[in-house]
Amino acid sequence: MSIEVKVPVLGESVSEATVGQWLKQPGEAVAVDEPIASLETDKVAVEVPSPVAGIMGAHVAAEGDTVAVGALLGLIETSGVATSPAPALAAAAPAPAATAAPAAAAVADDAAALSPAVRRAVLEHGIDPATVKGTGKDGRLTKEDVLAAAVAKQAAPAPVVAAPVPAPAPVAAVSGGRNEERVKMTRLRQTIAKRLKQAQETAAMLTTFNDVDMSAVMEARAKYKDVFEKKHGVKLGLMSFFAKASVLALKDIPSVNAQMQGDEIVYFDYVDISVAVSAPNGLVVPVVRDVDKMSFAGIEKAIAEYGKKARDGTLTMADMAGGTFTISNGGVFGGLMSTPIINPPQSAVLGLHRIEDRPVVRNGEIVVRPMMYIALSYDHRIIDGREAVTALKTIKEAIEDPTRLLIDM
Repeated sequence: MSIEVKVPVLGESVSEATVGQWLKQPGEAVAVDEPIASLETDKVAVEVPSPVAGIMGAHVAAEGDTVAVGALLGLIETSGVATSPAPALAAAAPAPAATAAPAAAAVADDAAALSPAVRRAVLEHGIDPATVKGTGKDGRLTKEDVLAAAVAKQAAPAPVVAAPVPAPAPVAAVSGGRNEERVKMTRLRQTIAKRLKQAQETAAMLTTFNDVDMSAVMEARAKYKDVFEKKHGVKLGLMSFFAKASVLALKDIPSVNAQMQGDEIVYFDYVDISVAVSAPNGLVVPVVRDVDKMSFAGIEKAIAEYGKKARDGTLTMADMAGGTFTISNGGVFGGLMSTPIINPPQSAVLGLHRIEDRPVVRNGEIVVRPMMYIALSYDHRIIDGREAVTALKTIKEAIEDPTRLLIDM
């Protein structure tokens, strides 16, 4: 019996996907709920589980095909058993014995005219009587003749097999060639390209910069990281500090946490931060919700969980939906400075960069401090320059004096 496997519901407003990879090939055993295929949507990769246990049947859709929700992907056979090559070989094994049967029958016929002792020796050692010269009366075979033939047969050298003619060595590719490789863009990469271009074409995008002295945050992390991890089971990272600092800025400057919808501006009294995470197929932005109500540990746990899900390819559409503000940390890749692109329909994105020791002036003296450039890209249609600069300055001050995060200053 064949069971149809169809494209599942992929999420709100998602009507189609691309077959990324078949995880099970025809003829392979499949357990119930075992993933058999991976689908790429506009945002995430979705695994399709088998509805029943059985054998993977035909692939109706090929890898790279675009399939709509409800379309037939493949078949699962529930009445058959996976065919293993081992039984087939076992069944074929008796064939050589059948081929040797006529020869064995001829030996038995010749042995029938021999004495019982000689006949038994011939059959036991597989000796053809016609090939042995008898030394008995009238040239008859004796038991000793058969045994001598058997010994000679065992001592005979193995037949010499001609050495195979070596195949010509493959011709090495010419070094310094000009090669090209064409790889079809994944659906996720196509969507990233489309949305980023849309942001550039739609928003009046501008970026403002500042630099941050990371000394206080780094000292706090060094002082409390072990106790923090022991108590909460997660490392104390930089993202929780910047998330908390962003909450202060967004509460003070509501337009940075707003969105333009048609001819209206929508202001949110909550803060849902999209955190840019690197996944195997590209950059994804799962959303940490109600960050304004979360503790440092809660933020770090949420980010760590999303990072794991991104690496495992298990992010869901719900994980990606919404978001009022985005933080992108290019510093983990060594970036010194960048102009991050807004994540539509949001109006602003904070870009973090690498920390490096630089000379700065403090109290009239040149000292070395761990510094980071930060950037805020914003939609100038609803965020004025003064508001953007003030928001970024609020983030800077909160990071340089983390006490502000505790007393909401």
